[in-house]
Amino acid sequence: MRADRLVAALLFLQTARRRVTAAELAAELGVSERTARRDLEALASAGIPVYSQAGQGGGWSLVGGARTDLTGLTAPEIRALFLLTGPDATASPQTRTALRKLVRALPAPLREGAEAAARAGIADGTDWTGAETEEAPLAALQRAVVEERELRIGYARPGRPPRERTAQPLGIAAKSGVRYLLADTADGLRTFRVGRVTSVTETGAPAVRPEGFDLATAWRTLAARMEDRMVAATVRGRAAPGTASVLEGVLGGRIRYGERAPDGWTPFEADGPSPEVIAARLAGLGARVELLDPPEARAALARTGAELTALYGAPGTPATPPRAPAPDATPPG
Repeated sequence: MRADRLVAALLFLQTARRRVTAAELAAELGVSERTARRDLEALASAGIPVYSQAGQGGGWSLVGGARTDLTGLTAPEIRALFLLTGPDATASPQTRTALRKLVRALPAPLREGAEAAARAGIADGTDWTGAETEEAPLAALQRAVVEERELRIGYARPGRPPRERTAQPLGIAAKSGVRYLLADTADGLRTFRVGRVTSVTETGAPAVRPEGFDLATAWRTLAARMEDRMVAATVRGRAAPGTASVLEGVLGGRIRYGERAPDGWTPFEADGPSPEVIAARLAGLGARVELLDPPEARAALARTGAELTALYGAPGTPATPPRAPAPDATPPG
């Protein structure tokens, strides 16, 4: 696991008593030189005082020189490291062992803060229904990224059967608590939500990394495309009193309110991938929300209503529209 290597890399820097090259660290950890360099960069980006020096006799070292303990790190830097690698509900035994060793190596004044930082976060691999989410494939995907192994992955989009494809794993990104695999495929760079990966099989071939690939740049590009798709359409509507919190739960932050009308209803605009998708998300609110335009959104809700009436309506019984809830005291927005 990467957390184990980050701890091992830091301790190796502490005990080497000189600058360390990426090749030397790779030999120590049993990984590729490229992987070792990425680990060193990850330590530096997490706030650990690791720096590199180019040229003959150059390499990587800790600010302040080599030490047999971790007194070269400040308390905030220690906390940053433990927040980066701290144990969670799915941490491997190796990760927990490595962190215990690191705690014992700390000077006594810093030990308490490090232990508190390690307890400051937790990841639960199940959703509220008890169903397993992303943790099952995550370890296999991380290993493939680190060890640069080509994969066959099964991936299931909502409402579709799983589909297998060959992928060159390039990195793992996290956005709002959800992890994504970035991989090169026959269709170009793609993101795969880890929780939707149904199977992970190594092909036995090494992964091919595009020349000059940079994970942060690739993620920003792919994320920007996704954001554009998520706000490709806008609908206008009005919401009944007391509906604001439910509406925000359905649409998230892509909703804008107008001034509440005298009848208590509030106009709003909402963005989404398409009028039909937004309408589908709002269908469960029934008469508490009325979409005004575009016509495609209204037509989508009409079709949904007709289908539900045909399926559930009692023969010969006219549908009775639900009453709007009582107004709440706080205007939305």
